Amino acid sequence: MKLNENLQNIIDREKGLNKTLKTSQLTMIAIGGAIGTGLFLGSGLAIGTAGPSVIISYAIGAIIALLLMGCLAEMTVAHPTSGSFGAYAESYLNRWSGFTVRYSYWFSLVCAIGTEVTAVAIYMKHWFPTVPGVVWVLLFSAILIYVNASSVNMFGAVEYWFSFLKIVAIIGFIILATYVIVGADASSNIGAQNLTAHSGFFPNGVWGMWIAIFISLFSYLSIEMIAVSAGEAKDPEKAVPIALRSAVIRLILFYLLTLSLMLMIVPWTAAGGDQSPFVKVMEILNIPGAAGIMNFVVLVAALSAMNSQLYISTRMMFSLSRAGYAPKAFGKLSKKKVPTLALFTSAIGIGIATIYTVVAPEKAFTQMISISSFGAMFAWFMIFITHLSFRKKWTEMGGRKLPVRMIGYPYLTVIGAVLLVSVVLSTWFSPMFKDTLILGFPWLIFISIAYFIWKRSSTKDHDQKIETKDHTM
Repeated sequence: MKLNENLQNIIDREKGLNKTLKTSQLTMIAIGGAIGTGLFLGSGLAIGTAGPSVIISYAIGAIIALLLMGCLAEMTVAHPTSGSFGAYAESYLNRWSGFTVRYSYWFSLVCAIGTEVTAVAIYMKHWFPTVPGVVWVLLFSAILIYVNASSVNMFGAVEYWFSFLKIVAIIGFIILATYVIVGADASSNIGAQNLTAHSGFFPNGVWGMWIAIFISLFSYLSIEMIAVSAGEAKDPEKAVPIALRSAVIRLILFYLLTLSLMLMIVPWTAAGGDQSPFVKVMEILNIPGAAGIMNFVVLVAALSAMNSQLYISTRMMFSLSRAGYAPKAFGKLSKKKVPTLALFTSAIGIGIATIYTVVAPEKAFTQMISISSFGAMFAWFMIFITHLSFRKKWTEMGGRKLPVRMIGYPYLTVIGAVLLVSVVLSTWFSPMFKDTLILGFPWLIFISIAYFIWKRSSTKDHDQKIETKDHTM
């Protein structure tokens, strides 16, 4: 009974947001966040790390993402709220978990916003090579902050069309690439032979394939946005399962199929992080104007992901404020029911990206991936752990039968957590992504200390209020 009351208190304190997002918009929000820089630019980094075996890397990453979404969907249908997995961790584990998960995830998104806007500066060089990247960072940031500050309806509409354009472009790419591969002659160096040419399918060994899983997880990040946005959905019990299935199927299909086709056209040795592999494919095919069109698409993809991340990070800060973990001002809503101050605070990542773009433009993208990944991976891990406790307590409480249930509980939940931890810990041995743990563990210590300071201060304030009340009586 106490657990039920605690959950209801969490849901009640996060009321006030508009519940107007449609199922189609929920699906597009998840796709918008996950089909962004990770696919269009990060895939080049992954291909350079694993070679053709990157297909296996993304397949394993997809399995982890599928297991995660199975756990998260079950909890989200039970308790649709903007605090999402942070609120669930607080209720089913403890307050430290709720505090650290939400702050870690918020910080991850803030940095991820910086990753997307850094990519925007890279894409704009295709047309304007002499214009400083910081100009594009500031211009597009201002536009998307305005969109998020307007209303959740405007955000949902913009994100829907952003994501729709990406899906159309990817389908078009798949059709075109398939046509080119099927019609290629032996002298064109296009075809399945590229998967084993240039030192074989595992040119950098199994280790290269394994490290690329980490990049694939970065690519799949933001699929969990369905759970956060469910707090503003019209009918979350129906919308979440439909949006989940649609998003997961599309993501796996798009990632694995597009990567396979790309590798058959462009030798993996030509991939890198300086330009989108999609644009390179168009340049190799020498289709007039196609490279520019694809560059526009990948630009939209980055803006779409950034738009989604601004939205989710804003709601996470809103949840922290309503929980008493952040200043009350961040929990206040504008006339359009948008937590405006939380939005401006979440735009800090834009400032970080601006500095990186100016100081170290060559390293900015890779370093922003490392910095942003730990918080998100920690949140994913805690989702698995929370689900183990959720299912047990939900059954004990005699909770209603849910339309979504994680299959293979508890074994698949544990397997998902173990796989995730194994991949993240492996980054310690990768010079490229070692910063993930070097910066991640100190962050976890820092945020834990912050929690205990907050807890002590909160307890002291509570005792003083009781003492004052007793004196008044």
